[in-house]
Formats: sequence, structure tokens, C-alpha cells
Amino acid sequence: MNDLVRQHTDLAESDLEWLHLLVSEWQLLSDLSFADLVLWVPTRDGTRYVSVAQMRPNTGPTSYQDDMVGHLVPRGRRPLLDAALDEGRIVREGDPEWREEVPVRVESIPVRREGRVLGVIARNTNLLTVRTPSRLELTYLQSASDLAQMIAAGAFPFPGQQVDMDASPRVGDGLIRLDADGVVQYASPNALSAYHRLGLASDLVGHHLGQVTAELAPSRGPVDEALVKMASGYAPRETEVEGNGGVIQLRAIPLKPKGTRIGSLVLLRDVTELRRRERELITKDATIREIHHRVKNNLQTVAALLRLQARRMDSERGREALSEAVRRVGSIAIVHETLSQNLDERVQFDEIADRVIAMVAEISPGKVACRRTGRFGILDAEVATPLSMVLTEVLQNALEHAFSAGERGTVEVSAVRGDQRADSRLLITVQDDGRGLPEGFDAHRAGNLGLQIVRTLVEGEMGGSFDMLPVPPPGRGTRVVLDIPVSAQK
Repeated sequence: MNDLVRQHTDLAESDLEWLHLLVSEWQLLSDLSFADLVLWVPTRDGTRYVSVAQMRPNTGPTSYQDDMVGHLVPRGRRPLLDAALDEGRIVREGDPEWREEVPVRVESIPVRREGRVLGVIARNTNLLTVRTPSRLELTYLQSASDLAQMIAAGAFPFPGQQVDMDASPRVGDGLIRLDADGVVQYASPNALSAYHRLGLASDLVGHHLGQVTAELAPSRGPVDEALVKMASGYAPRETEVEGNGGVIQLRAIPLKPKGTRIGSLVLLRDVTELRRRERELITKDATIREIHHRVKNNLQTVAALLRLQARRMDSERGREALSEAVRRVGSIAIVHETLSQNLDERVQFDEIADRVIAMVAEISPGKVACRRTGRFGILDAEVATPLSMVLTEVLQNALEHAFSAGERGTVEVSAVRGDQRADSRLLITVQDDGRGLPEGFDAHRAGNLGLQIVRTLVEGEMGGSFDMLPVPPPGRGTRVVLDIPVSAQK
């Protein structure tokens, strides 16, 4: 819609925002009217109309099989559009049109904002299935007529009341029509069932909806006056009411077709099962976070025991082996600590990488500088845990074998994240400027434990590739390259 409006019209950005607000709400008008809606806006030269948005009803058959958005129509071809735009009134004159052997009643509703008509809504009703309307259908049509008059007067949609139509109740979920005093004139079967879920044992018609709703909602003190007013439809509001083990979502829409409130529409939906599942998910998330927290504590306890055992050993090689084990356990604990603070099984790995680098760098304080460039991004837990161990092993190997005692140098960890495709990859390079690899060294056949761990985790668990190469001349040192498949989210 933005592109079409800016390409063909001179409407201001504030006018475009009003059209967006209207389009976010007009599913309500379409469903109440049992009709298709097409929004036509006059072009900047005034000789044509361009259709910038379209809506089909959920409550009846469509009048348009094709998408109308983007169509241009010369002025004069559709007299109802001209009359609504020029006269600023709803136009219903004319006989039904025939489209592919289907009779269609066409009406035009001017879209007004601050006294100016921005465009026209063409309301197209398929008359093929016309029959004697029920009480529900009559209520729908009367409510649609009131909303159409409000649009023509610039009183609907409500400024500052942006509605998420995916989350808000719809016409078919449940509808209640109130008079100006908040007394129920009509309640659809779905609406009545929702209130029975709250504990209502009688009918709604003839009762004050605000008072009935407040009595059904548990309260320790006096009646909730705010809930009474909201459910009475005095202002456009949304809320949820819980009682008797049920939860219903309410949305009130005041009806002011001629500037004075004549009543209200209340849309409602039974969201009991949805809220129950949300609570179960919240409980499950809390349990998972607690498990990660306890795993982290247990790993830290294991690391502390290994550290204590290392201090008691006389063998230097034994102490080094236990110190390496402490770092390996610590790298896994860092991941679980991060997961214990998240709502999902995904972590921002840049923070984990920085902590792993700082932990491993402790074995050569003041001698070798370690730094990170690039971004790892967000990783799933099943990738983050083995990757933290791999990064620990590669860094530990570089700090222990690339430099002599007291020698200064640099180890750089570089991360490059692929694009947003499903087959995105993460390319990690760990490069040092140390002494380099021994003659004839083959990283895929080397037998030390650290490289075995790296190969097993990268190739076996993460499905990636691993290589260790000398830095090309004139540089010196060693470069470790890890290529790992990851999810597309960064």
C-alpha cells in the first residue's frame, strides 16, 4: 500500500498512516457486512482511482476471485465512487452488478480524515445466496451500517488504538450488541457460550453487561468499576476476564454513527485453553532454566574438585591434565549459565566466546594477547555447547604450543556468519603468530587428546569441517579453520 499511495497520489504521511489504521481494522466491517472491501484512492491528477488494499469476508462468499490491488480505473467508469468522493456521503443507489453470472450489490463509503475525503471503500456483497436474514445477520448488518457511517464521518478507526487483528477477537468468535446504557440487546451463540464458561447461568439479553461481567470476575473488594465501564462499551478498550476457571478476551467498540453514542459492539473470544497452554509453557521454560542453572552449579562443583585434586598431585603432567579438564568443564558451564538466563534454547555466543577466551588466556597472563573479531551471533544450544569446548581446545593448544615461555604474541579469533538462508554457515578462524606447525604435521591424524576432541565435535556432532594450516608467507604462525552449519537466525 505504501508504494501504491506514494507512486500515484500526493497524500501526506499522516494520511497514509490513517489508511493503514483503517486497513488494520476493516476486517471487522467486512465480516459484519458479509462483503468484500476495496479501498480506492484518487490519483494525483484526479483522472483515475487506484486500488491500494482489499479485504474478503470470513462470514460469506467473496465477490472478487481476483486480486484487485494495484488496479487503475478511470474516473467516470464507476459513478458510485465519483459520487461518494465528490459528495462525501455513503452511496447505495443503482442496480446490482453481474460478475461471472453472480449478482453483486455495490456500495461506496467515503474515507474521511479531519474533514477531507482521502478515498472511497467499495463494499461489494455477493447476492447469490441471499435469503431471509436471521437475528444474528440483522445485528451484523446494522452494526456494519453504523461503522460505515462512522468511517464516512471520520470517527472510525479510533486514533491511537492500533489493533493487532491476529490477537484480537473477531466477529465470528462472539459478538454482543449493547444499547447506550450498556444493556445487552443481542448476544451471539458463541458469546453466550463464552459467558457460560465464566459461570453465567442465565441469558445475557436484557442484562447490564458491565455489571454481569464484574460479578463473574472474582474480586476481594468492591465491584471493579473500571471493568464495569469497559464491558459497558463506553470507550474503545480491550481486556481479559477470568472466572470459574475460564478466560475470555473482550474488545469494546463504541458506535457513534451520527456523533452520539447509540450503543456498543463487544467482540469476545474464549481463550481459556490458549492461556492454559501459555501457563504450561511458562512453567516448562522456568523448569528448563532451573535445570540449566543446576547443571551449571554441578559443573562448577566438578571443576572445583578437579582443581583441588590438581593441587594435591606431585606429577607436573598430572596437574596440567587436570587443569585442562577444569577448563573443558568450565567452558560447558558457561553455556549452561547463559541458557539458565534465557527464555529459549538459544544463546548469544559472542558473550560466551569472550568468556572462554578470557578463561583460557589465564594460562599465559601478560604474555600472549587474545582478541575476537566478527560476530558469532545467536546459536542453538546443541551448537553452542560443543562449539564452546572446541574453542577452548583450539585456544588452549595455541597458547601452549605456539609460543615459548615468556614469548609475546597474539591469538585472534575471527567469526564470519553466513546469510539468512536456511543453509547458513559459521566460519571461525583462530590464528596465532607463533612458531608454526612442526614439519609433516597432519591435523587429521594427530593423536593428542585436544585435537581428537576438536575433530569429534566438529565433524561428528556439528557436521562441520576442521583444518589446521600454516599461515602463508610472509606471515608466520598457525591458522585453524572451522566451518560449521548453523540456523539462519543471526
